[in-house]
Amino acid sequence: MRLVKIKPDRSKAPPAPASTVLLVQPDSQGRKSLQNVLTRAGFTVVVKEGIREALLCLAEEEYCALISNLHLPAAGDGFTLLNAMRHVHPESINIVMSDYPALRESLGALLPQADEILVTPLPLSEVVSLLKNRLLNPGHRANSPRESVATILERYTPRTIAEWLKRVKDTRNISQIPLNDEARTGHLRTLLLELVKRLRTPRRDEGVAKPSFAAKAHGKARRLQGYSAAMLVEESRILQVCIFSTLRSNLNAVDLALVLTDVMTIADEVDSQLTQTMASFSATTLPAKSIA
Repeated sequence: MRLVKIKPDRSKAPPAPASTVLLVQPDSQGRKSLQNVLTRAGFTVVVKEGIREALLCLAEEEYCALISNLHLPAAGDGFTLLNAMRHVHPESINIVMSDYPALRESLGALLPQADEILVTPLPLSEVVSLLKNRLLNPGHRANSPRESVATILERYTPRTIAEWLKRVKDTRNISQIPLNDEARTGHLRTLLLELVKRLRTPRRDEGVAKPSFAAKAHGKARRLQGYSAAMLVEESRILQVCIFSTLRSNLNAVDLALVLTDVMTIADEVDSQLTQTMASFSATTLPAKSIA
C-alpha cells in the first residue's frame, strides 16, 4: 500500500503573528547588541536612530513591539513616539529604556502608554524575556479612561482658582490692593468657563480672538480697584501657571493625542482675554475726586 504525503493547505492556515520590533535608539554598541539579541530570538528588527525616522515608518508595517529610549535626543521625544505608537499600533508592547533610576516611579505615572520602563544598563536577555512574556499575555494592558483637557479643567476649576488666589496673595505688589477673596477672584470662574467652551469648539477659526465680556468687565473693575497694568499682566501669568499645574497633576488621565493642540489654544485664549482686559482697563475713566 502506497502512502501519499498530503501537504498542508497553507492558504487556509492562520497568519503568523506579527514579530517585527521597532527599535529606536541612538547609534551605539548597545543598540547593535540589543538588535542582535532580538534577531537571534526570532524577531525581525527595524532600527531607527531618532524620532523623525521612527514616526515616518510607523505606518509601513505591523509592529508587535516598540523598544525606545526616553531621550531621542530631546527629553520629550520618547513621550511623543509612545503616543504615536499607541494610536497607530494600539496592541503593541511599548518598552521604554532610561538610565535615570530615580525617575522610574514617576515615569510610570507620566507615561501611561508604556507597558514597561526599564532602567539601564541591564542584561539584554532580560529585555527579550520580558518582551516574550508580554506577547504571550494579550491582556497585558488595563487602559484607564482618557479625558479631554476641557473636561479636566472644568472639573478642577475650584482647585485652579484656589491655587491662583494663594499665588496672588503671595505676590506682594498685588496683595497690597485691599480686596476680599470674592472681589479678587470674581472674574476667574467665567474666564475659565470661556476657556473650556473654546476647547470644546471645532478649531475652524483657530487663532481668531473671541469677544470676552468677562475680560472686559474685569479690566474695568480692576481699574476702579486701583490695579496697575503690570498687575494685570502678572495675574494673567499666574493664571496660566495654575492652569498648566492642574493639567500636570492629571497628566495620566489626559487624552495625550490632543494635549499639544489644547495647550496652544489655552495660551491663545488667556492672551486674548488679557488683551481685552487691558483695552477695557485703559479705556476706563476713574471717578473724579470730590473737592472738600
